[in-house]
Amino acid sequence: MGTCCSRQKYDEGSRELRTQLQDNQNGVATSGTGSASPQTPSSPSTGTAPGTGLIDLPTAPVGTQSKIFVALYDYDARTEEDLSFKKGDHLEVINDSTGDWWLARTLKQAAPGVRKEGYIPSNYVAKVRSIEAEPWYFGKIKRVEAEKMLLMPQNEHGSFLIRDSESRRSDFSLSVFVPTVRDGDTVKHYRIRQLDDGGFFIARRCTFNTLAELVSHYSKDADGLCVNLRRPCATIEKPTTAGLSYNTVDQWEIPRSSLQKVRKLGSGQFGEVWEGLWNSTTPVAIKMLKTGTMDPGEFLQEANIMKKLRHPKLVQLYAVCTLEEPIYIVTELMKNGSLLDFLHGKGRQLKLPQLIDMSAQIASGMAYLESQNYIHRDLAARNILVGENNIVKIADFGLARLVKDDEYSARVGAKFPIKWTAPEAANYNRFTIKSDVWSFGILLTELITYGRVPYPGMTNAEVLHQVEHGYRMPCPQGCQESLYQIMLECWKKDEWERPTFETLQWKLEDYFQLDSTQYHDAAAVN
Repeated sequence: MGTCCSRQKYDEGSRELRTQLQDNQNGVATSGTGSASPQTPSSPSTGTAPGTGLIDLPTAPVGTQSKIFVALYDYDARTEEDLSFKKGDHLEVINDSTGDWWLARTLKQAAPGVRKEGYIPSNYVAKVRSIEAEPWYFGKIKRVEAEKMLLMPQNEHGSFLIRDSESRRSDFSLSVFVPTVRDGDTVKHYRIRQLDDGGFFIARRCTFNTLAELVSHYSKDADGLCVNLRRPCATIEKPTTAGLSYNTVDQWEIPRSSLQKVRKLGSGQFGEVWEGLWNSTTPVAIKMLKTGTMDPGEFLQEANIMKKLRHPKLVQLYAVCTLEEPIYIVTELMKNGSLLDFLHGKGRQLKLPQLIDMSAQIASGMAYLESQNYIHRDLAARNILVGENNIVKIADFGLARLVKDDEYSARVGAKFPIKWTAPEAANYNRFTIKSDVWSFGILLTELITYGRVPYPGMTNAEVLHQVEHGYRMPCPQGCQESLYQIMLECWKKDEWERPTFETLQWKLEDYFQLDSTQYHDAAAVN
């Protein structure tokens, strides 16, 4: 093992880290985010702005083992119970039994004998010296997603990442950004295989005890790769947190006074959407439903289900205000607004690869809803939101069922989205995941035409009649035949002949891949 380079073990901890751990064992006091003195444990307060005074935090349960973690991202405290930290900080986790938010304290002293303490989002940290703590490890992402990340302008020649292999459970894949004069910007992929005794290799002549050793070696010497490994791939975005804070994960009816409206983002049939702030700290989107749009009790039941649905391509539901009308729905903020508005504006500059990538992202989110037996009912570009770097997420899933407006819920109503609705849903009110597949085919036409209204020149009544008699939208101008065939598959009359979203996802992810299984070998070295 380690025949190509000297053995580079994971760092067992710097002198500072060892000193901090020793201090902890010696009983150095801790404090909350707004204090630099020891506190008496008690129940946490709710919704208080960070840094405004002393706080009390609960003690860790007896027998809870301390663990040292490293921060993967910056995090700014949202409440007085939270703990701020910077990427690379070492934190001691005191209690990790609280689900998505853990009680932790800094290892660096805020003052002699005092450390800060508070709650942290568990998906912002990784155990120190674990593979998840490595900046080049991106976990379970697909090849197409790795290529998208590495082709971002923040990366340079030799930027790389390591991900779990899609096809082999115990293996990994190395993806490297390689701009060339002949081929332009490209990404090369190498399979990292694992030996029976746990070692790793790309070429069998050169094996390593750990992935860190492998990265260290190929950073110094390409040794058959297309280029030396340089910087780890830039991270596109921080993950969303589960809820706004530790206190709102389960108790997520929040006071309206905790919300501040900043800028109106748009308005629609059911109300207005605002960019806002929660607790004067956290950017959020606030959807204000028109009075009478939904029954608050029914909405709360549905929202309890919606809040459990978590996927990178679903807009995260954070909190609600339902005690009086209008109902507020508080979600993560997507700064570029709806996909429909985006396609009418800045999105007109997008080329086919970017549009296909967006469609694959939407299919990914819908495949998750499909796996959870959940139906959207109103899938359209107006209900897809756009963030930075052309990231898109599905919004308003499930809400259409709760609307009390007859103009929307009746198929003859002026607001009913006939042009997006499958015939069995429009005619017989039979909504299934397969009727969502039909709507997805319509959404594809919106993407490829930069937001054109479907069935141009036809009324809702004409569309309903013609589609029932076999009419299908013709191939949009400039649309590739292969993409149009995917649309036609979504519009099969027999709903069970329509593809699954899982199938649509891989078809769109691999749309430009002639051979998605091709991996490069390290060149032979004499």
